[in-house]
Amino acid sequence: MFLSPRQTQILEIAKAEGRVLVEELASRFSVTPQTIRKDLNDLCESRQLTRVHGGAIFPSGAENVRYEARRSIAAPEKQGIGRAAASLIPDNSSLFINIGTTTEAVGEALLDHRDLMVITNNINVANRLRVFPAIEVVIAGGVVRGSDGGIVGEAAVDFIRQFKVDYAVIGVSAIDHDGALLDYDYREVKVAQAIMANARHVILVADSSKFDRAAPVRIGHLSQVHTFITDTCSIPALKTICRDHGVRLIEAQDRGS
Repeated sequence: MFLSPRQTQILEIAKAEGRVLVEELASRFSVTPQTIRKDLNDLCESRQLTRVHGGAIFPSGAENVRYEARRSIAAPEKQGIGRAAASLIPDNSSLFINIGTTTEAVGEALLDHRDLMVITNNINVANRLRVFPAIEVVIAGGVVRGSDGGIVGEAAVDFIRQFKVDYAVIGVSAIDHDGALLDYDYREVKVAQAIMANARHVILVADSSKFDRAAPVRIGHLSQVHTFITDTCSIPALKTICRDHGVRLIEAQDRGS
């Protein structure tokens, strides 16, 4: 496909940031939103981008969006989700936190809690929380994944299985409309499954962009969690799963978080 200079720039922005939005691109290039929508449709038809509500994302498939780029995707929404999740976790409790930029937002929102034990395979969470004396940080052993600081592998799974905690905060790479919870790395999936199996209350945190993505490895199903926190859920099938299986759905956007 022949790309115009503007389409080439849009593709480069998507590669760097993971996601592009119609209104932001229209302002950036001083063109109408309709012109940007046509550009995005052309790029999506050639499978260079994947269309989502309000814009497009760099195709997921086998190539995950770079971790630092993912931090900037839906950042305000993730902060709201983090605050909503932290409000459910009382002082004097124990919890798992796994890999993900949304779970990191939960960790950030826990900084004013006291007497927590946080067990994690997320180096970024451990490094952020370790300086707070009211929070005891326990970090899993295993292979450190260079792309995001995640600790994965059988050693991490065995380590997680030593604990039985009050809460688990888990993030996922994608949520299928049938409720499947998905990730890219089977090693991380094994850790996430161990975390879910060894917590009394499982909190799934995921912003709504995860509804538009796909990943190849199955972690589990939405019906297996106790609480699902997102910014907003516009997928009727997911709301039905939550209602039918007693999963508490919290839409942080509606809470003003």
